Amino acid sequence: MNVEREKRAGSRLNATLVFTGLTGLLTFLWPTRNGVWQQWMFLVHTAQGLGATALLAIYLNSHFRRAFALRRPGLAFSGIVAAIVSLAFIVTGIDIAFFGQTEAHRATYWLHIICGCAALLALLFHMLHHWLAWPSRRENMRPGLFAVDPLTTRWMGRNALLCAGVVALGSTAYALLPSPYIDAAAIQPYDLSKYGPHPFEPSKNTTASGGFYDARRLGGSAECGVCHADIYREWRASIHSKAGEDRAYQTNVNLLATKKGIEATRYCEGCHAPVAIMSGQLSKGGRLNTFGHLEEGVGCLGCHAIDKVNSTAGVASYTVRPPSPYLFGGYDNPVARAVNHYLVRLNPSVHRSEMARASLPKSELCSVCHAQFMEKVMNDWGWVKMQDDYTAWLNGPFSGQSKHTFARGDVSRCQDCHFPLTAAADPSANEQGLVRSHLALGANTAIPYIDHDARHMRDTTEFLQSNKMTVSIDKPSRDDAVRNDRHVQPDITHLGESLSYYYLGEEATINIVVANVGVGHDFPGGTSDINEAWVRFVATDAQGQIIYESGAVGPSGDVEPNAYFYRSLPVDKAGALVWRHDLFRMVGDSFKKVIEPGASDVVTYRLKIPAWAKSPMNLYAVLCYRKLNAHYAKWALKDEHIELPIVDMASDSLKLPLREKSEVVARDFGP
Repeated sequence: MNVEREKRAGSRLNATLVFTGLTGLLTFLWPTRNGVWQQWMFLVHTAQGLGATALLAIYLNSHFRRAFALRRPGLAFSGIVAAIVSLAFIVTGIDIAFFGQTEAHRATYWLHIICGCAALLALLFHMLHHWLAWPSRRENMRPGLFAVDPLTTRWMGRNALLCAGVVALGSTAYALLPSPYIDAAAIQPYDLSKYGPHPFEPSKNTTASGGFYDARRLGGSAECGVCHADIYREWRASIHSKAGEDRAYQTNVNLLATKKGIEATRYCEGCHAPVAIMSGQLSKGGRLNTFGHLEEGVGCLGCHAIDKVNSTAGVASYTVRPPSPYLFGGYDNPVARAVNHYLVRLNPSVHRSEMARASLPKSELCSVCHAQFMEKVMNDWGWVKMQDDYTAWLNGPFSGQSKHTFARGDVSRCQDCHFPLTAAADPSANEQGLVRSHLALGANTAIPYIDHDARHMRDTTEFLQSNKMTVSIDKPSRDDAVRNDRHVQPDITHLGESLSYYYLGEEATINIVVANVGVGHDFPGGTSDINEAWVRFVATDAQGQIIYESGAVGPSGDVEPNAYFYRSLPVDKAGALVWRHDLFRMVGDSFKKVIEPGASDVVTYRLKIPAWAKSPMNLYAVLCYRKLNAHYAKWALKDEHIELPIVDMASDSLKLPLREKSEVVARDFGP
């Protein structure tokens, strides 16, 4: 390449670098604003950067070969430094252009900014050095230290027109495109006659606009899975994903629609199917098996689009604001979708701020659905408090906001237990490669069992058995225990504990302590009316013969009715048991037994030791848990033969000697 051609290449390069720097400065100053023109500017900057990379490679190849022949070491050194810094700037830019920005490599972006500034300074220094090193050429230069030649000026003008033209035309054309969303109720006319002017009552959710949103604005979790594949797979297996399609829930919500009309199902759908309720599907003529139920349930935006927690009282007490869309969001065209996904990767700062809102890491977020009450408009009776895992957590030792605070210095949020950090190959992973698990493990063993999801079932079982509850058999002691009838010295008679044994034929009292040591809320939590937790206690002799048993499961799958249960028994206004979980009939509980976080419960059994029992007596106690009691499960799942799994959450055992009591024989000592 001759000097003239190199000069023209340098003019094109200089002009491109100037406008690459200017567009880069604009994207740096407005990184978190998602206006249309800013997004077009990001695309223009990326294209200019790639163009500048090609021009720089061509120019450096020619310039270095010619410059080294001049044998000016100082000038060559400043040029090499400028080239190295520029290459670092280009490499980081290419990395961002092709791979986007990730949480773990966010430093790449800042390195790109720093290298850009350093490259500018290095180039200016090299140009100054060049000006000082060639005094004979200064006389032929235009006035000014770094006068711009006409060729460079023309290329700068062309770049300015191209940049401004693409941004202006792109923004204008995009503004003329019809919106892919129709933010109106899916069912027309939408019935507001039953529960007043608020479109979502009796659910307590609201929207930032005050109206409805297109289902595609709030759904489409599969789109999130394009980039967040591991998180999406976990969510798809989770109870959140199945919240609307769960067979038991579908039975209950259809029962509610039958009894009180589909409008009443808004009470449930605010938590179980937020897409369905906020897109206006729950009015006369609507259905309960739509995309919002069967595909989404509580999707990604079911949590990430919550802009405000309206109240910790529950029943979907939140305000939703859909995230600001990137260009072509919502369009089905493959090219439009590709550009949309590329922009998210290229400039994730907006996506990051929209998906990590202030309420997301707080336990208050969980309260919007994991707390519940019923009003007169639903039960025709009055206000009734129902499940409330949030308040139970708040009053317990894990919140750091209760009377237990002095005993615990740390705070465990709902998210720490149910969304723990886990390894994943995900763009949102931190520097250790960790993200929040979206399997949302809890106590629902029914759904993974019905879905034949062995991994989810295994993980849920391990979660339930991870020392959250403990069971211990209190070792009995006797005041009448006799060890020896021989005299021993008093200083060697101290014993750490008294003997534990029973005589054949006497009544034994066995105390079992069940403690909630790791559940952040009451145990059992959630739907304690259909969940089933109980103590199974068995006493056998040395030959395995049963002396006493409580909590056995019969052939029909029902637990014996006299077992010691942890559950609630809701009743209607006539005093009848509300066993179908049709809580719109509930006015209170006839029985409720739970264990508060950090508390324990003592279960006492009394049994007669039979004369035939062989020593030792073996005691075994286990805390059993089953999601859905057998009676409800058969009705809700429409399967008379369903046998849902029972998980042994904690257990303890103890051996006790059995003795024969010697008869007391009177002796005649005589005179």
